[in-house]
Amino acid sequence: MTTATHHPHEAHSHEHGATCGHQSVEHGDHVDYVHDGHLHRAHAGHWDECEPGRHVQHTGHEHQHGEMCGHEAVPHGDHVDYLHDGHRHAAHGDHWDDH
Repeated sequence: MTTATHHPHEAHSHEHGATCGHQSVEHGDHVDYVHDGHLHRAHAGHWDECEPGRHVQHTGHEHQHGEMCGHEAVPHGDHVDYLHDGHRHAAHGDHWDDH
């Protein structure tokens, strides 16, 4: 699993939660919320951007994600991640990365 770098999301007055209206994503030991094309996580009384700290290729991934693949799609910046086995997969070149 990748680690998140600590990047506080400044001036974030919205409180995420089960009824906030933003898509939630289980991510390791916490929940991320999809907001404005990026992911927020609660951290010590504020919200952080929850982004991978490094490039991690998901090896041995034969499944091709897409509109009809059956996995939940998560908008993420300029691409779409797919929830798969407790993590997010993102297309990268000819392989899938773990986010």
